[in-house]
Amino acid sequence: MHVVVVGCGRVGSSLAQNLLAGGHTVAVIDRRSEAFRRLPDGFPGQTIQGIGFDRDRLVEAGIEHAGALAAVTNGDNSNVLVARVARETFGVDRVVARIYDPRRAAIYQRLGLATVATVSWTTDQVMRRMLTDPTGAEWTEPTGNVCIVERQVTRPWIGKPLSDLEQASATRVVAVGRLGAALVPSTNTVAQEGDLLYVSSTTAGVDAFDAVLRPERAAALKAGEP
Repeated sequence: MHVVVVGCGRVGSSLAQNLLAGGHTVAVIDRRSEAFRRLPDGFPGQTIQGIGFDRDRLVEAGIEHAGALAAVTNGDNSNVLVARVARETFGVDRVVARIYDPRRAAIYQRLGLATVATVSWTTDQVMRRMLTDPTGAEWTEPTGNVCIVERQVTRPWIGKPLSDLEQASATRVVAVGRLGAALVPSTNTVAQEGDLLYVSSTTAGVDAFDAVLRPERAAALKAGEP
């Protein structure tokens, strides 16, 4: 697949190299020629100096036959404009825009524009790893009705089939992190100590799932204990 990357900062340069390593072709656009210094010597992709939402530069980058575009400059407005031009003018289906303002990212997401809100994502990841009680979601679809949450398996469920947990909580365990690797569980997969569960749930059902996963915590809260 051919991919256009707009922005050759730390994210854009890393993304371009990973795409090439995956066997894709890449064209990188940046308004500053010195930004291409972040790319390794002998970079086999295409580098184009110019404004990312300039249609001529996008055509030069091969947007007309691109399968995807990533807008990862350091400006929200530029990234959204690039993404809209790619989708609405050139018909690129797979478009992702990097957005720093989480409020704006949520709006664009609901309008069907895939976004990565770096500030809110990083904040959520730090909070989740600092606090005892789980918070937030790994992923939420644009309407906000369905999400994927990360939870560590609790003692009551160790040694039991994950299918029992799914049935008890009306959720689906879509992946398991185990001993530094990941697996897609089957109906026979049994929870082990230290497992990280990635669970698909309705947004409204997350609290109910947490109550099933941690019954002792749910009982304490019901009794008014801290």
